[in-house]
Amino acid sequence: MKTYFLLFALACSTTTALAQDDSRTPYLTKSLASDAINRVVVNTSAGGILVSGRSGEAARVEVYIKGNNGRDLSKEEIKKRLDEDYDLSVSVSGHEVRAIAKSKHNFSDWKRQMSISFKIYVPEQTSTDLRTSGGGINLDNLKGNESFTTSGGGLNIDRLNGVVRGETSGGGISVSNSGNDINLETSGGGIIAKNCTGKIRLETSGGGLTLDNLNGNINANTSGGGIHGNSITGELNTSTSGGGIDLKQMDCSLSASTSGGSLNAQIKRVGKYLKLEASSGNINLELPLKQGLNLDLRGNRVQPTDKINSFNGEWEKDHVKGSVNGGGAPVTAEASSGNVNVRFN
Repeated sequence: MKTYFLLFALACSTTTALAQDDSRTPYLTKSLASDAINRVVVNTSAGGILVSGRSGEAARVEVYIKGNNGRDLSKEEIKKRLDEDYDLSVSVSGHEVRAIAKSKHNFSDWKRQMSISFKIYVPEQTSTDLRTSGGGINLDNLKGNESFTTSGGGLNIDRLNGVVRGETSGGGISVSNSGNDINLETSGGGIIAKNCTGKIRLETSGGGLTLDNLNGNINANTSGGGIHGNSITGELNTSTSGGGIDLKQMDCSLSASTSGGSLNAQIKRVGKYLKLEASSGNINLELPLKQGLNLDLRGNRVQPTDKINSFNGEWEKDHVKGSVNGGGAPVTAEASSGNVNVRFN
């Protein structure tokens, strides 16, 4: 094993670069150019983590250190606190880089705590195991198995392709241009997902959901906000107990439910099924004019906004059951305490 103890790295100019008093400049830098890294393990209790597989970046680890509340410290003060209060190391073995920062004891004086963050640049074919309780996590341009957790910041993910597992209890999540198998969860913020494909699971209890241009088997749920969706293909199951739902340009099998507002759904094409539920608001539903459908709609009132020439069945004040265009995919919609308004386009 090749082990590099950063506590002593100030004495070794071939493996480190000293920082000036500039938060944009790393306190220490370690080259990974000769190590063919394919796995990254990071554990820090009071800082952020970035892992990037962007082409054109030299493989390396950068360490950024600041005082509590983002206060800048001199090189001398950082070294003194590292010696007294922290174990900080980087090691490389079997194409795996490990960057670890942990305190030696519980701090009685919070002013002595420091934020130790890592930025790591590696080849694209790299897997990760990342843990921090004190900052956000950013990953981009990676292909592998990515696992990451923070209780003190958000998750920002772009261009990942593989098995992605991420969790935060202290911030929002943004995921874009990613695919294969994605599972992300937060209890402290909203989730934005754009231009993603594959098996996707998104869960939040602390904010809304924004879903844009997704394709695959998608489960997206929140108990803390509304849901906005646009251009979804494949299959979408989504629910909220904390807001309304607004879905546009849906071309998928769809199940959507809310107990916290109205539900608006613009459907380009119904997939295998369409199921909508709203327990405290109206359902406003736009269906494709020429697709064969079997309707089962219930509400205080069920009313079309335009004439339906091809309907065959029963249309009562509070219940519609029948077919359009000869029948086809099942469409169910129930507004427990509101109306169901239907139009065909």
